[in-house]
Amino acid sequence: MYRESLLTSMFNSSFVRPAKFYLGGFYNIPHVKYYYVFLCFVYIMAVLGNGFLLSVIYMVKTLHSPKYIIVFNLAFTDLCGSTALIPKLLDSFLFNRRYIVYEACLAYMFFVLLFGGIQAWTLVTMAYDRVIAICFPLRYHSIVTTKSVAVILLCSWMFLVCFMATLAGFIDRLSFCSSIEIKSFFCDHGPIYQLACNDKSHSYILATIALIVVMCIPLILIVGSYVCISITLSRTISREERLRALETCTSHLILVAIFFLPFLGTNVAVLTSYIHPNARIINSSLTLTVPPLLNPIIYSLKTEEVRNAIKKLCRRFKMNKTAIKL
Repeated sequence: MYRESLLTSMFNSSFVRPAKFYLGGFYNIPHVKYYYVFLCFVYIMAVLGNGFLLSVIYMVKTLHSPKYIIVFNLAFTDLCGSTALIPKLLDSFLFNRRYIVYEACLAYMFFVLLFGGIQAWTLVTMAYDRVIAICFPLRYHSIVTTKSVAVILLCSWMFLVCFMATLAGFIDRLSFCSSIEIKSFFCDHGPIYQLACNDKSHSYILATIALIVVMCIPLILIVGSYVCISITLSRTISREERLRALETCTSHLILVAIFFLPFLGTNVAVLTSYIHPNARIINSSLTLTVPPLLNPIIYSLKTEEVRNAIKKLCRRFKMNKTAIKL
């Protein structure tokens, strides 16, 4: 997978770029094809689950509220993120097409990281919604409006598109003189820039900023939000009111745990002890693929408004079916 594996190289000024990269993830794992079948199942269920949730929110007018604009954005991002990652992953490893064209690799990296970042900041927007609803209930409808939520989400999209484009753009300023093997299951930013043979300090700085922007700041803001919520609820005399308020946060807390805890667990394990590269790759792949599967299930089961909306759609469907028969 070294110099002799470079089919052709493109020279642009002083930059040396391979025609293709080689994805080296999931190497020498026994019975790994069963895992690929599992990922295929995860993708199908994620598409169906998020597609169903998007349809319910679109079709039921009672869900046309700022809170469910955020949920709609999360479901859309989950759908796009799964589609950006899993089909190409299966094509590369299940069908042993591990070589990926240089430009396609950068596009692959851009979209996977973009949708991961959008997921994190959508969870922050959900935390903002819960803070206003619990800490300032009388002002909720004047603060959390359709316009304000749309502006927050649009700003998140614009910022992350620009940032991820910059991340990919700086990869294009690196030279790859020897190895073209990316030791990951997709075109991940870190494993790519570490292959470079020229100055990669800018990419290292950007990788650090990306970690702060996508993981650290969102997590700090979410934790801070729940500290504010806890302080507000501690001043509430009625135990029933506290439980009712906490119940509205349950779905969001589960989503936050599913998104952030596996990532933190894997990275803490890497820093504090030895973890086999294959174990790290499998953990990382699960971190990116399982949340989009579980998010719509959690919202459908844990949120009363969504359950009622689904029941309403079922009744409407039955009535239409009966009318057609008559």
